[in-house]
Amino acid sequence: MVVALLRCSWLLERFCFLCRTGTACCLKCCPAPSNVLVWVAAALRYSGSEKDESSRWKIFFFFAPWKHVVMWELIDEVEVEMPTSLGCPPPCAPLFLMLMTFLLQVKHATNQIVMNCADIDIITASYAPEGDEEVHATGFNYQNEDEKVTLSFPSTLQKGTGTLKIDFVGELNDKMKGFYRSKYTTPTGDTRYAAVTQFEATDARRAFPCWDEPAIKATFDISLVVPKDRVALSNMNVIDRKPYPDDENLVEVKFARTPIMSTYLVAFVVGEYDFVETRSLDGVLVRVYTPVGKAEQGKFALEVAAKTLPFYKDYFNVPYPLPKIDLIAIADFAAGAMENWGLVTYRETALLIDPKNSCSSSRQWVALVVGHELAHQWFGNLVTMEWWTHLWLNEGFASWIEYLCVDHCFPEYDIWTQFVSADYTRAQELDALDNSHPIEVSVGHPSEVDEIFDAISYSKGASVIRMLHDYIGDEDFRKGMNLYLTKFLQKNAATEDLWESLEKASGKPIAAVMNTWTKQMGFPLIYVEAEQVKDDKVLKLVQKKFCASGPYAGEDFPMWMVPISICTSDDPTSAKMQVLMDKPELTLVLKDVKPDQWVKLNLGTVGFYRTQYSPDMLESLIPAIKDLSLPPVDRLGLQNDLFSLARAGIISTVEVLKVMEAFVNEPNYTVWSDLSCNLEILSTLLSHTDFYEEIQVFVKDVFSPIGERLGWDPKPGEGHLDALLRGLVLGKLGKAGHKATLEEARRRFKDHVEGKNILSADLRSPVYVTILKHGDSTTLDTMLKLHKQADMQEEKNRIERVLGAISQPELIQKVLTFALSEEVRPQDTVSVIGGVAGGSKQGRKAAWKFVRDNWEELYNRYQGGFLISRLIKVCVALRMALEISFYWF
Repeated sequence: MVVALLRCSWLLERFCFLCRTGTACCLKCCPAPSNVLVWVAAALRYSGSEKDESSRWKIFFFFAPWKHVVMWELIDEVEVEMPTSLGCPPPCAPLFLMLMTFLLQVKHATNQIVMNCADIDIITASYAPEGDEEVHATGFNYQNEDEKVTLSFPSTLQKGTGTLKIDFVGELNDKMKGFYRSKYTTPTGDTRYAAVTQFEATDARRAFPCWDEPAIKATFDISLVVPKDRVALSNMNVIDRKPYPDDENLVEVKFARTPIMSTYLVAFVVGEYDFVETRSLDGVLVRVYTPVGKAEQGKFALEVAAKTLPFYKDYFNVPYPLPKIDLIAIADFAAGAMENWGLVTYRETALLIDPKNSCSSSRQWVALVVGHELAHQWFGNLVTMEWWTHLWLNEGFASWIEYLCVDHCFPEYDIWTQFVSADYTRAQELDALDNSHPIEVSVGHPSEVDEIFDAISYSKGASVIRMLHDYIGDEDFRKGMNLYLTKFLQKNAATEDLWESLEKASGKPIAAVMNTWTKQMGFPLIYVEAEQVKDDKVLKLVQKKFCASGPYAGEDFPMWMVPISICTSDDPTSAKMQVLMDKPELTLVLKDVKPDQWVKLNLGTVGFYRTQYSPDMLESLIPAIKDLSLPPVDRLGLQNDLFSLARAGIISTVEVLKVMEAFVNEPNYTVWSDLSCNLEILSTLLSHTDFYEEIQVFVKDVFSPIGERLGWDPKPGEGHLDALLRGLVLGKLGKAGHKATLEEARRRFKDHVEGKNILSADLRSPVYVTILKHGDSTTLDTMLKLHKQADMQEEKNRIERVLGAISQPELIQKVLTFALSEEVRPQDTVSVIGGVAGGSKQGRKAAWKFVRDNWEELYNRYQGGFLISRLIKVCVALRMALEISFYWF
């Protein structure tokens, strides 16, 4: 049949995108068909070799409203039979059609072409050698597990250039990967859809057959035909926008050619958006795209982005190569953000800040995410990992330098202390497990890639980069980074290439040191004891692998090359000695250290290891905790090591809790935050014992003094960290049932609901979690009503995360049911269920049963992506914690 009109009719007669019926009613029942965007046709060309800068992809993406059947004339010259494998599309699966043309160079004679392909049905394919007749493919062999397709031809394709044409059908999916639709609500309350892309790691192949590997780079020319009232964006700046000749309601938008880049970085978005804009100091046009009517919420991210681009340009001594950078908030988005070159996509909560209704932690989060994704514009986009084994090189580096960037933009955040709590200790918790994995992981099948988007690649990667930066020094580190970026500009690189550049800049054995951290899992525990010899202290250090399950008892003896820094009470902020520990045991002599002076390893908590002090050395450090002479980051690292050693059964929990009493005068937010997390773990482990009430009393005793000092309302001169600390402490006291806190939370919540006195954004989470923890069905109904009324995604997420605090079994089930309802965006279901799992003993059991009972729906929703693995982790991790609780006592 004729592809254009008849095939289009086949699509229209079998399902309706909006009403979801199976009748030929589409054009009648769709009141605003221009809201639905369909990918109609495309042409894609590729020529040259992988490394040749003249290689290019040319893509013409045409979007059209459902009603514009005339668009199918673009491909009406091809006559084919509809493949039987397609069958009748399900009502929930809108389709797109595409015609692609590749300009290829055949280097070896063959009768087959193999490409990456997933969720796509090819209708026709042909190859025309230059100056010769077209040869039609006679077979399409789909290797679904490998996400490939083999095009077979009846005769051999000879060496030389030629044209490959492919006509196929794909699915405009709801899976938040590949080419998908994102549902949003307009200011007038209408439900509409944007068309968006998410291709990392291996999902460009869901949009079009291609060679979907990071090392196969090319340039892209992209044109979009869209409704004239829609915003159309892609990686590059618009170079032409003109009316589409066949329909006055459409425009054709043409974008400039991209630099040479990988398929996973291609992006395009079509929808309704407002924007704010500025230019960075180096002249780059910066825009933040927001939902319609919310442009004001893009100003904070715009400010951060405009400061960040010049900072990275100066740090790397390499300019940003594109004329513009767009940051856009996407309603349905699985990850936090994606670094598509020139068009960075974000969850709304990772980009939008309401000046009146966003809390301090949200501002900090947006600053970090913007810093992270813009770092990728150099480290990942300009120079790309050779293969997914080196994913950590992208993500670990960006996860480190985002903190450097935020520290530059907002020094008042004390962000490096927060790094230790947020990333360093998080990575150590995961890496201490027996089932951890090395930073560098061999990746074969595409399905394995999502498995390494975890705290090892991100947080451990960032932590060892931070340790390396400290070991080398900032000046040599920057020289090495410049060497690396300029050598591999617009090319691909491996981990060893970075080590080579840094080694050349610093003269230190970088590869030898770092291979012990990236190629083997785990990290060391350094045991240290001291002996006074006249005016010197003699330290004996022993390294062994640290294991969360108890003292290491393996037959092998893994060893790390550990940069050791040592400070004393004489100057707690600078190193008395720095040494590279490259053997199992090491003896050091600290000159001129008196008997009454304390000694501490791991200055700044930079080295990625845990420290176990002899009893005498630990005892000598307690006064430095009390009088705050030990810096905050070192106080944090010390207590975190102690808790971890106790959890592993290496020291007694009673000893740890005695040391905790020294923190009675602690003023630092991040130290309190880490203390809170560790006490929460202890509380969870005791929730099934007779000691649970006693630990709640202990929590109230520990947090009450700081709670009384802070109070409920901000004081003159307070800043960002004070706001974070107040929310943390009040939430902790409220959950523990502190009477005065509970009463005040209920009073303020009542005024908030009645509109008498709206809660400040920084107080909402602690108040919400307190009233839910001690609430009933009326409380839950009120919270769900607030959720429904919320216009801001940040507020919806804030409520979703704390709903699991409710304790009655029937209400827990109500929250779990709510998690899968239309009221919760698909990407946020995981946080609702995770909140239940972490909320109570009953919640842990209920959440795990709920996941098992609804496994098919959850798996189909996330299609095996990283959201499903994250869901399993939040449910199972707590159960595993209970199973190892006997190590504590």
